[in-house]
Amino acid sequence: MSFTVKFWGVRGSIACPSPNHVIYGGNTSCIEVIAGKRHIILDAGTGIRNLGHRFIQEDIQEAVLLLTHTHWDHINGFPFFAPLFQKNRSFDIYAGHLWDTGGVQSVLASSMSNPMFPVPLAALQASLRFHDFRAGETLDLGPGVTVKTAPLNHPNGATGYRIEYDGRSVCYVTDTEHLPGQPDDNVLQLIAGADLVIYDSTYTDTEFPARVGWGHSTWQEGVRLCRQADVRRLAIFHHDPDHDDAFMAELEDEAHLLWDGTFVAREGMQVTVGD
Repeated sequence: MSFTVKFWGVRGSIACPSPNHVIYGGNTSCIEVIAGKRHIILDAGTGIRNLGHRFIQEDIQEAVLLLTHTHWDHINGFPFFAPLFQKNRSFDIYAGHLWDTGGVQSVLASSMSNPMFPVPLAALQASLRFHDFRAGETLDLGPGVTVKTAPLNHPNGATGYRIEYDGRSVCYVTDTEHLPGQPDDNVLQLIAGADLVIYDSTYTDTEFPARVGWGHSTWQEGVRLCRQADVRRLAIFHHDPDHDDAFMAELEDEAHLLWDGTFVAREGMQVTVGD
């Protein structure tokens, strides 16, 4: 059965449309996972706008949206996801970090209220079902799709996801900050033996000391974790907007030399889980 991942947005912090961000892409975090007949969206950054166009073109009527957290770069594409404005579509929206702070429906409604945004959440025509859980719980998305979750180390909280289907697994671990020399047990347990891990690689190890406390990690830490957890492949993800195409090309060469299981996620890239 089909189990694919497509990257619709790969940047962190802020979208960066420019001639120097064409090869790897400038849209913020959004990934589409197709597990059999189930469509799963990971985060709603600006990349979700183009995904919405495809949903309409192919008449995809329902999907699940899993939010890692609700910082702007992970939700600011949500109001521009065109299927939300059509009555014949339905979406289940999950978040694992807002149980004690009003819930995901309240947070999304706040982000779309005056004077922040002119179209309120209540104006959306699709059927929306909101689900709050605590990071660490397991979600059953059926048929045959299980999602394990884990809390991540990020300001205001964030959730990592492991999607399991047909004996294969893909993990989405962003945004999270590591402690040098102390592998994160939550992450290690979540990614153990995974076919593909998409990891917060905002910085390099050289850049990281000046950004401690900002809530992000490095591609080198991703390699260390994946090797320790016996992961097959690592997707370097959540690129810093200051890392232009030339920088990312050099990073990609260096990463591949360090471990040939790595690749740099590019906007528009599609991979099959388990290949």
